[in-house]
Order: sequence, then structure tokens, then C-alpha cells
Amino acid sequence: MLLQLVAEFDLQRDVVPWLAARGWAVALDTSEKSSALYIVNVERNGKIIYTWKGNQRSTHIGLYDLQTKENEHLYTFEKDLRIISCSINSERTLLAVSFRQYTEEERVTHLLQSVSKYLALLIEIHPINNVKVLKAVDSCVRVQFLYPVEDRNSSTESHLLLVSEDKYIEQFDIHVAEEEHRVVIQNSGQLPRARVADDLIWAQWDMTEQRLFYIVPKESRSILRCVQFYPDENFNSTLESQLDISVNDKRVKLVNFGYNDCEDRDVPPKSLNLQVFTNKAGGLCVCCSLPSDIPGEISYSIYFLHKGFSKTFTASLERPETPQLKEVAFLNLDYYVAAYLPGQFLHLLNIQHPDLLCYSLFLTGEDARIDMLPNCSIQSPLVSTVLDCCIGRLYAMSISDSALLKFLQNSKRDSERLAALHCALLCVRSTTDLEMKIIWWISENLSTCHSFDPIQEFIIASLYCRMCPETNNLDKLLPYTSLLDWTGVIPGVACATDIISLPVLEMQNSKGFWEKLDSNLESVKYAEPHLHYHNNVLRREWRNLSEETEERRATAYLRNIFENAKKVLSHLDAWDSEERLVPLFQEEDYQQQLLMGLMVAQLKDHLMRHLQYVGKKKIDQIVLDYVANLLNLVHRIMKEVWKIHQLHSCIFCFDERGSEAEFRVFHIMSRILEAANGMCMPLPPGFHSLHLGLGVRCLPLHTLLHYIDNGVLHLTETCVRKLLKDLDDNEKNEKLKFSIVTRLPEALGLKARQFWDHPVNANFRARKYVKLLLEKLGNRQCSRPVPERHPVCVEFLPLNYLTNVLAEIESQGVHLYEKQDHINVRFVEEAALKHTMMLLGLRYS
Repeated sequence: MLLQLVAEFDLQRDVVPWLAARGWAVALDTSEKSSALYIVNVERNGKIIYTWKGNQRSTHIGLYDLQTKENEHLYTFEKDLRIISCSINSERTLLAVSFRQYTEEERVTHLLQSVSKYLALLIEIHPINNVKVLKAVDSCVRVQFLYPVEDRNSSTESHLLLVSEDKYIEQFDIHVAEEEHRVVIQNSGQLPRARVADDLIWAQWDMTEQRLFYIVPKESRSILRCVQFYPDENFNSTLESQLDISVNDKRVKLVNFGYNDCEDRDVPPKSLNLQVFTNKAGGLCVCCSLPSDIPGEISYSIYFLHKGFSKTFTASLERPETPQLKEVAFLNLDYYVAAYLPGQFLHLLNIQHPDLLCYSLFLTGEDARIDMLPNCSIQSPLVSTVLDCCIGRLYAMSISDSALLKFLQNSKRDSERLAALHCALLCVRSTTDLEMKIIWWISENLSTCHSFDPIQEFIIASLYCRMCPETNNLDKLLPYTSLLDWTGVIPGVACATDIISLPVLEMQNSKGFWEKLDSNLESVKYAEPHLHYHNNVLRREWRNLSEETEERRATAYLRNIFENAKKVLSHLDAWDSEERLVPLFQEEDYQQQLLMGLMVAQLKDHLMRHLQYVGKKKIDQIVLDYVANLLNLVHRIMKEVWKIHQLHSCIFCFDERGSEAEFRVFHIMSRILEAANGMCMPLPPGFHSLHLGLGVRCLPLHTLLHYIDNGVLHLTETCVRKLLKDLDDNEKNEKLKFSIVTRLPEALGLKARQFWDHPVNANFRARKYVKLLLEKLGNRQCSRPVPERHPVCVEFLPLNYLTNVLAEIESQGVHLYEKQDHINVRFVEEAALKHTMMLLGLRYS
């Protein structure tokens, strides 16, 4: 099961034993098809209010504290009532209760026409004392205390919301005072009140953030509004948004204003099923569903208000005759919103990136089964929390790492693999073990993913998840995927995307959630995809600078670039002081350090344009962390691959062929290189040397040369030097060395030939030297005779003449070769004689 539930509260486990120990037996409720013991409310501070009926036709109210795991009896009504809603203030001195006194049939039977059907009471409970009637009406009412400040222990004022089925909400201001060790209500005759909302058809209470969302109809559309309540006891309207939702309900639908399962059973089958979810990143979603008129289909819509569009999904049901089908339940998982229909499907949608359908994880069958939630009488009152009203359980809800990994391993479609991979990487922040298992999966499935590169997605998404929590709005500037679009579809599900109006914020200088939501809306206005960092300019600049001459490489600009690279590498060294299993970061790599430095410079410029309020020092740190994390992720992949295949660090031994495990590692490194080239991403210094070393050990010569010629393998000075020095000059090795040396760039080739003492190589160096000297000579004539340079005169006039000319040029100080080459006229003469004797088949002594 993908969703993991842990019961934080269970009426049977946490309450029934406590009631039995005190002799409060729970009576069976025979008058109604519902439980006599049920949850009424969940307060912001983790207090759960429940009610039960005693044997003497009494109705009790109790409270359970999730922190202390203790129960408390709050109040008893000496009559059989059906509690609709109940709330206690944060100081636990006042209790508000609304209930139904009689059913319509009881009113007619007992001639109680003048008695109100519903009552809302305010009760002093510290200690139990006076009772004040707030409302006595024939329409249902619900009550909810405000908790503007968490864990407030003492206050002389409380505020209570009263929600009426007559389509209005008002706030009562209640002042209390302590008299003779009792807390009593002051001026209880007429409590001050203020109207909060009118003409509403739907309302939802967000107890965590103390927000009221409600909908009012307007012509063929609906208007969503939000009221924010503040710690200073003030409230104001903060948001207005048009929704293309037509609501014909005559009854007001309320969410999170009490959890009376009896009332829920009376809701018409086609009533509005709608919930609003927010998350800490400034996401605002409206989820709604209405039963489809087409048998075997169900539709639900998610309005991503912070993105400016909505998605409507129409799913074909596998077993439309399933009896428990009622409506889609929506669950808040912070970064994800889940649409759940028991026995049918579980659909996870990424709130931050809903534009690409590949981030939508649609599960059916056993993958979608949640044993603990067999029916639809569930709500999500808090983030990552689900309440089953039927059986009276409150669950902490999370995505199971093990189930997600299993789903990733068993998935057959690229869309499922990609969605599961991104979902797993969001969970990685809590465990490196999951990251290790993801790398294992990637190493085994490089050839099975056809629509995306799993290495690219792992690196980009991991960087995004690691870096974005550090700074506000960084999530809008860093790339989160290597994909520009996605054409995949969910089998059996039709999806329609519609552009919607952006909500209007009605507040200035907002903080917290509202500040982040405002930032999200601004990003949509300025075409958010264009804000994300791209590598197009980086790739072009890197290519241009890679072709610069030695003289131009000494410019101040390039010195600054390489200084950036040094900072990244020293930053990385500070993180990882342990001996590295994989032989990386042990050499300098001009090309990779150039790319590192360029990425630092360009990413810094990109962030400076859009995060001007952050400051240069902070941005410098973000950029260094980003590039260092990138290199560290590549090293992490290599480290896990090294462990899987049990390789040791001494891989540069060319005197034997590579093992099957080394060939697998070589293949994985080739895919890492391909991924890096696709993203213009730097690799750790030493990567190309290690890759080439494995290639020499594992590949036949013709394949090795083919990989070199096509840019898969890069010839590095470190690896070439070791190869030329370590291998002897037998026929096979000579062929390999000649093939490598002839493919080296000119500058590197001149260096490499110094390490290989071979007649042909000496002949090449001598020819190069003669060519350079003669080019310097030009049209100049020798001005004086040259003394004999050989102790024994060589009777070969052409060679004598050439050595005399070269000696004359040397005497004029034209020699440009590096001193360590030890090349002079004597070297040229020796090489010429050796080469001649070799061609004649004679032995040179």
C-alpha cells in the first residue's frame, strides 16, 4: 500500500477502556443507524472532542489529548441528544456545543411545534457553572472556537465562530473573568458579535492556519473567498477567486466544522463535494467532484489556483457495481493532493508542478488499496492526516518509502516510473537509504526508460529538493526536470486542462503563506517556465572558451572562471573528508573546471537578476552549494555502483583485461557521460581518466578507438601517461599506443611522447624539432662554419650538412623547445641514424 497510515487516535483503543474503568458504559444507539460513541471535533492544539451516550439516556462529552494521551470528561447532558458540533477554547474554560433536540417525527408526535429543533450553547466549565443559549433555531448550526495563538494558557477573551445553515457565519467575542476561583462570562446577556460571511453555500475551516474559506454563488459561476483570523483577534478578507463551478445545492455544505456522521448521511447524493488545500510552499488547490451521469465513470477536478489552470480527470471504473462507492475523497499530503475512491483508484498529483502529467501518479488495483480506509466517510482535517468518521480513528498519513520503491521497481510504463522517481526523491530528504536504493534501481534500468533519462532526472530533481528549502522563490528559478513537455497519458483516464482566472489577493505586506502565494501568482504572470535556469548559454560559452588559444586563456575573465571552480572543489573537500572509494577528484581537468566555473558564473547572474533582496553573499553560497551538490551526486552514484559491483580503487592496471563487473560499470559511466552532455553538466575531475582506463581494460581495440573517435571516451593526460609508461612495447601494446598517440591533440601529443621511449616516437620528435628549426631559419644563410659535432665523423654528407645547419640555428638561440625535452642536434642525429639502420635491417651500436 502506497499510503502508510498510523492510528494516532482510536476510540476503541484510547477511549472505551477509560470509560469502562470509570463505569461509564456506552449505550447502543437504537434510534439511529449510527454509533453512540463518535468523534465530534479535532482542535488545532491536538485535542480531540468526542461524545457518547450513557445507559440513563444521558449524553456525555469528553476530550482526548494527543500529546499527553489522557482523557478528560467535560460535560454531561441529562437527556438523549444528537451532538452536531462541539468546540473548546484554548484555555479550556468554555465549551460551545450545538445539537439537535428532536427529530421532525418527534416534534409532531409530542406536539413540540414551539420548541426549536437545534440549540447552540455556551457553557462555563472551569468549573461547570452557567449555560448561555447562543442560538435556538430550526436550522442546523455549528460552532468553532478560534485558536489565533497556539498553546495560549491564559486570556480574558475568546472568539467563537457560529455557522448557520441559513447561509451566514458570525463571530462572538466572549470576555471572561475569574471570580471566586471560577471563570465566568462577563456581560453574558448580550455578547458582541460581528458578521463574517453572508449568502454562502459552502464553507471550510482550516484549523491549522485559522482560515475560513467559503463560496458564494454569482450568476453561473461561484466566488471563492477567504477570511484570515490573526493573533491580535482581528480578521479580514484576503482572497477572492472565480470558479467555474455551478452549485445548485439548497443546503450549505460544511467541511471541518465538526464530524457528525449522522448529518453526513443526510446529505443528498449529488451535493457539492469540495475541499480547499494549501501547502507551506504557497500552493492553493480546490478539489471537487460530482457524480457522473454516465454509468461506470467518475469525474473530479483540481483547480491549481496558484498556477492559473485546472485539470479535470474522468476515470473509467473497474467495478462500477461496488457497493461502497459514494464520492471521491480528497487528501492533503502537503506536496501532493490525493484523490481516493476505495476499491477503484488512488491518484497523487504534485501541487508544485502540476503542469506535466508525468508527475501525476495514478494507481489502481492492489497498488491503490488502503486497508484501513475501506469507505468514503473520511476527511483530511490537517496536513498529512485523515479522519475516518465511521469507526472513529485519526491517522497520520504518509507515503511509504518501501511501497513507493516497490512500485518503482515493478512499473512497466515510463510515466509511472518518472512520477514514482520524483515522488521518491521528495521523500529522500528523510533517509539516505532510500537514495541508495533509487541509485541501485537506476543502475539496473538504464535501458528500460525510453522517454526520459533516469540519471538526468535523478540529478536535477535531487538538486531541486535539496536546494529549494534554503531560500524563498528558489523553486521558481532552478530546473526541476530535464523534460520540456510530456505527451504521455494515463490509461483509462481522460484529462482536460483549462486556463482559469488568477485569484485576487486583498491584502498588502503579507507574510508567510500569503507572501508565498503572491510570489507564485507573480511568477505565473511573468511566464514562470522562462524563469527557470537553462543551460543554452552555458553550452555555447563553454564551447567557445574550450577553443581559446593558450595566450587568450590567461585573461582576467578566465582566471575568474577557474577561481570559481577552485572554490567549488574546496567547498566539496570540506564536506567529504573521508577517503573516497572511487578514484575521483585526484587530478586537474581543464575542461571540467572550465565548465564548473562557467556554471557558477552564469547561475550566479541568473539568481542575482531575480533574487535581488537576498544579497550577494547568500547567492554566492547558494551557487557554490548547487554546483558542489551536483558533483557530489555524480560521486554518490559512482560510489554506490562501485559497491554494487565490488570494485577496488586500483583500476588503472593495464596489464590484464577487465572483469564483467568492470564492463557494467563502464557502461553506467558511459550513460552518466551521456546524461552530463545532455544537460551541459560538469563531471568530477578524474571522471574521464577513470572512464578511459575502464575502456582500455574492457573494450577490444577497434571498439575502443571507435568510442574515442565518437567522443564517448576522452583522452586525458593522466591516463595516457600511465598507459604509455606501464605497458611494455610488445606488438599488441605498440599497436594500442600508436593508435592512442596519433589521436591526441597536438599539445597533449607532444607531452605524451616524452613518456614513451620508442624509436618511432623518437623519430617523430626529431622530425618535429627539425621542422621548427627550419621554419625559424627561413631565408637566413649560415654566417660561419660549424665545428664537427660527432666524436667520430659520420661519412654521410646529407646528414652532416643538416646537422651543421641545425647547429648554426641552435647557436643563435632560436631553440624554442621546453628544457625538459632534452632535444638538440645530437638527439636528431642519433634518431636519424637509428631510423636508417632500422630500415636497412642493420644493428646500430
